[in-house]
Amino acid sequence: MRPLFFYLFLATWAGNACSEDRTTYRDWRVYAGAPDASHYSALDQISTANAGQLVQAWEYHTGDLDTNNRGQIQCNPIVIDSVLYGTTSKNKLFAVHAASGRPIWTFDPFSAFGGGNTWAGTSRGVAYWSDGATDQRILFTAGNLLLAVDAATGKLVTGFGDSGRVDLQRDLDYHRDSFFIVSNTPGIVYKDLLILGMRLSEALDAAPGHIRAYDVRTGRRRWIFHTIPHPGEYGYETWSDTAAWRRHGGANCWAGMSLDEKRGLVFAATGSATYDFWGGNRPGENLFANCILALDANTGRRVWHYQTVHHDLWDRDLPANPNLVTVRHNGRRHDAVAQITKHGFVFLLDRETGAPLFPIEERPVPPSPLNGEAAWPTQPYPQLPEPFMRQRFAEADIIDISPEHHAEILARFQPLQSGDMFLPPGTQGAALFPGFDGGGEWGGAAFDPSSGWLYVNANEMPWILKMTPNTALSPGHKLYNAQCANCHGLERQGNGTAFPPVRNISQKYQAPALEALLRSGKGAMPSFGHLSAAERRSLVDFLLDKEEKNAAAGPAIPQAPYTMAGYQRFVTTDGYPAIRPPWGTLNAIDLNTGKRVWQVPLGVFPELTARGIAPTGTENYGGPVCTAGGLVFIGASKDGKFRAFDKKTGQVLFEATLPAGGYATPATYMVDGKQYVVIACGGGKMGTKSGDSYVAFALP
Repeated sequence: MRPLFFYLFLATWAGNACSEDRTTYRDWRVYAGAPDASHYSALDQISTANAGQLVQAWEYHTGDLDTNNRGQIQCNPIVIDSVLYGTTSKNKLFAVHAASGRPIWTFDPFSAFGGGNTWAGTSRGVAYWSDGATDQRILFTAGNLLLAVDAATGKLVTGFGDSGRVDLQRDLDYHRDSFFIVSNTPGIVYKDLLILGMRLSEALDAAPGHIRAYDVRTGRRRWIFHTIPHPGEYGYETWSDTAAWRRHGGANCWAGMSLDEKRGLVFAATGSATYDFWGGNRPGENLFANCILALDANTGRRVWHYQTVHHDLWDRDLPANPNLVTVRHNGRRHDAVAQITKHGFVFLLDRETGAPLFPIEERPVPPSPLNGEAAWPTQPYPQLPEPFMRQRFAEADIIDISPEHHAEILARFQPLQSGDMFLPPGTQGAALFPGFDGGGEWGGAAFDPSSGWLYVNANEMPWILKMTPNTALSPGHKLYNAQCANCHGLERQGNGTAFPPVRNISQKYQAPALEALLRSGKGAMPSFGHLSAAERRSLVDFLLDKEEKNAAAGPAIPQAPYTMAGYQRFVTTDGYPAIRPPWGTLNAIDLNTGKRVWQVPLGVFPELTARGIAPTGTENYGGPVCTAGGLVFIGASKDGKFRAFDKKTGQVLFEATLPAGGYATPATYMVDGKQYVVIACGGGKMGTKSGDSYVAFALP
């Protein structure tokens, strides 16, 4: 029998095994809080004891309000030396005093270069670099440009790249000069490097998603990692098409990165290869699509990888940057990587080797019904940690808030395939669950180093996935199917509030105005400036019903034999998800044991609450922040609320109504001895109104 002091020692060791470095987590200098993407703050002035007393401290209006309710702000701002840096819905960069919201400067990237293409993409944040003396830079992207701006003045750093900018279409080791590319999530700074991923087209004309590192002083490319391997590189053999590196695209890191500065490792989460829903022209596992990647941050050399979906046919991109965590495993402290997924899993891997900490089973999955498609025969299922959402949608799971809602969905559900989350796309149509937007999504997860708990919000929204034989004949029709149909539907019918119909677009636009719109982009619709003038004219003629159906002239457009019929949320006629509640949740998972500790609904529908229906949760976008004060802060929900939860129990301790939906991850910081928590209120998603402000809360 061991003496009492042994057990006291063991308890003390266990309690400190994952204790946080309180000096590391007191600022918010990096997207997601710290290089490890922890979304964690060691500040504790705001606590479980006083969170209910929070009041609005300030509100900053950016001036970029979209009255058409298409604008969004998804930015997780950073705070450096009492100055907050963020972006607007039109991707202007700004600096304000972090204690008051009083503006310091604003930088418009497109005015700086004489106008032109004004579509910038959605910005989720910026990066900061300093030489420790006088040179302080904000590095951010707008459209296809990477820019360096003086943090003090808001002026371009003209010695960076070409007069302050680097064209991301250059130095990609790719044979085309013009293609769609933006970077919606900021890169991560390591020493004097900015390591950057990108968002690309999801059609067959997509560029490859290679990861690049740029010199923060000069803008020169210092290294590149080919996410679609070139001949002789590791992973090349996982593409049966030996010319895949020239013909295929995607496998891009659009969700962000994390950094282990001591080990010199950068971790990236990649998306699917294109075309997302048919891979008959890319047989094989398709490395490094859908991978957690560990790269040498100095050189870009692959250290290890783990693929979470083989030969993706479901658009199951890894949706958030990996969390670098320290947990107690097999009796000792263990540095690991935790990666959330759209399909509700957490992959927990050794940080140095990529080996799973808990077993991951390769299970057989159904074959594809489409001619020419070879779905991969197995997919990985982590046995632990436990999933943070339901994994199946069967008839027993149909919405039950009223007999009428149940009957409506039952009639639409029965003709569809359902059940297995890895049902390959087919022409019959399937109830896809988990859905296109998760599960987990780009808001990411928060990790509490003092407990080893991971906090992640989830959508429980079914979608409908249906493939249709591609019968497009004319150049414009082919372009529409390749570039537009996923959002606006094969029949141009649109999809709810997110994607308007374009069937009768001639009533709103004439040819010159429509061509200008395609060239510039607007709101959530990207610019198609990468298309040639002839291609845009063909697309305009098709949209305006002026193109001959069998027109033979025009550009050759890459085509798949099947086309996805469009992103379709599976909802009732009055907009409720087809599955029984909960529809949105916040979850706490103990990564030491792999067990889920609690799950609570995130968001409410007031009209259902008034009918006596328990809180259902809502669709949600934007991530959580966890603090040493015992709190989890999150906006995200469709009801436009900002909440603080008790991180031990999931109890709501604070709730405020925002001026517009807070579809972004908040940040928390301290100025002059006072703790603030701030969130971007951009709205504009899920049919909600747009906003143009950032709102900060503090104790009175």
